[in-house]
Amino acid sequence: MATSQQVEPEKHMYSVWAVPPDDVAARLRKLTDSLGSEFGGPKFEPHITVVGAVSLTLEDAVEKFRSACEGRKVYTATVDRVATSTYQCVFLLIHPTTEVVETSAHCCGHFGYKNSTRNGFLGCEAPCIHECPV
Repeated sequence: MATSQQVEPEKHMYSVWAVPPDDVAARLRKLTDSLGSEFGGPKFEPHITVVGAVSLTLEDAVEKFRSACEGRKVYTATVDRVATSTYQCVFLLIHPTTEVVETSAHCCGHFGYKNSTRNGFLGCEAPCIHECPV
């Protein structure tokens, strides 16, 4: 007697980033590349984490992303201050304007990501742009 086993779709980790305009990204990349070269950190694309890492299938991630993006538009984000963590990461903390916080909360809701408060900022994660050594 043959049995059929249902294979679960493969899940991966996904996050949602807000990316700065090209001119701002180039300036930030120059800064992070310099810090990375001096202190042994990785290269990465400058971004603001809107939704932290969540485990989803590709199809679920795309569906949730499209749904979360409906009605959203480009927004302005400004650096509030520079901070560091216990792992010697350097963060540019983003000023938590209503627009920044609401966008994060909106997108986190679509992804089922639990909101938290960290470093005095509300949202999925403290909105920041970071550089961490390897």
